[in-house]
Amino acid sequence: MTPLWTLADMARAMHAEINGAPADAITGISIDTRTIGKGEAFFAIKGDARDGHDFVEAALQAGAGVAVVARDQRARFAADAPLLSVEDVLDGLRDLARAARARTEAKIVAVTGSVGKTGTKEALRLALGADGPTHASAASYNNHWGVPLSLARCPADVKYAIFEIGMNHAGEITPLVKMVRPHVAIVTTVEPVHLEYFGSVEKIADAKAEIFLGVESGGAAVINRDNPQYERLRAAAKAAGVERIVAFGENESCEARLMRFALRADTSCVHADILGNEMHYKLGAPGRHLINNSLAVLAAVSLMGADLALAALALGKLRAPTGRGARIMLRPPGGSALLIDESYNANPASMAAAIALLGQAEVGKLPNGSCGRRIAVLGDMLELGGEGADLHRALAANLETASIDLVYCSGPLMHSLWQALPSGRRGGYAGTAAELEPAVLGAVRPGDAVMVKGSFGSKMAPIVKALERVYAGSPAPEADAGA
Repeated sequence: MTPLWTLADMARAMHAEINGAPADAITGISIDTRTIGKGEAFFAIKGDARDGHDFVEAALQAGAGVAVVARDQRARFAADAPLLSVEDVLDGLRDLARAARARTEAKIVAVTGSVGKTGTKEALRLALGADGPTHASAASYNNHWGVPLSLARCPADVKYAIFEIGMNHAGEITPLVKMVRPHVAIVTTVEPVHLEYFGSVEKIADAKAEIFLGVESGGAAVINRDNPQYERLRAAAKAAGVERIVAFGENESCEARLMRFALRADTSCVHADILGNEMHYKLGAPGRHLINNSLAVLAAVSLMGADLALAALALGKLRAPTGRGARIMLRPPGGSALLIDESYNANPASMAAAIALLGQAEVGKLPNGSCGRRIAVLGDMLELGGEGADLHRALAANLETASIDLVYCSGPLMHSLWQALPSGRRGGYAGTAAELEPAVLGAVRPGDAVMVKGSFGSKMAPIVKALERVYAGSPAPEADAGA
């Protein structure tokens, strides 16, 4: 098996000093001793809460082939410890990432957007993977350490590589995309996310548009034509020198155009024109938002020269990941219920999409002839600044449109929504998710469909875990995407 890096190449890329007798073949890159594999390089990154140097010995005991440490920390470790010493560990990781980009001949796509980055990245992984060896960012590794880590992990011999790039503030995308240097850059959408730091959606669009600054010569930008910020993004792409701009959406001018679609409880059927190729395909996960992003995925596939038919077929295997729409079967006494886990994060756009998804979820019919209920369990959407209360209150209309039966809310911002709900839709309110949990656990009945969503900081994931624990949750059966 070809190693990810040789020790000599790593040391050269990072201008590192070799200490002890590290492994010559480095099998991977890690920053977490809990998941480190044998022969991997452990990077002792210093974060806001923890210093990776405190875990070097644990990493080596777990089988790491070498640890990358700061020179001013070298004295903490044994003289014969297998180390690579660098001036700064995170800078060393960035240097290794640039070396990985320099050595690869892969076609590269980068994805950003207010909503849908990770889902689009995973769809690209499936679509491009059907045509050849493909590397993609793990989880949501899209920040100042996640992007260089993902790039440094890119094998030299892959055909395609996919990188997710995120931001909370202006200027954060630029250095990351200039490291990645994609051939195709996708902006899924621009929405009122992180308003606390930006003040306007237009400024968010400008920050997202930084992704165009790293596009390789001859490359392309793929932009959501149905988003109000399209013209602003298009102008930014042109100003950055991007030679081809591809619009996706329902607008008749789109090169990647949605022509017809059918939403089902577990899947979606799509009829689209992708850069002149009329296509019919299915998505293995439900949701209107996934349909739109699939247009961007297939546009990128076409632009990168991959097999479009294989890519469209592969999208039938798409599954929603944990925290982003994963479906779990619960077993309350007397039957079953569906849990939709949307607990990873939330903003107004993703909350609206999740509520719509719950609205189309199937509920069970009970022996007495009644049906199960659609229940939304919602936590605060954070970082919305002065518009927070109004944006939470506005969700009442989404819940009405989706015919949601009961709503459980937690958090001070969600109190604005709670007050806007009609009494018949009020399930329960609490100041925190932990305080709300018992009420949610007591509410589930056979036939119900329950969706849990909130920003990461609102701590909704423990409610999902509690539901799984109490009702012996298991993955929901997969839909037949070929049906």
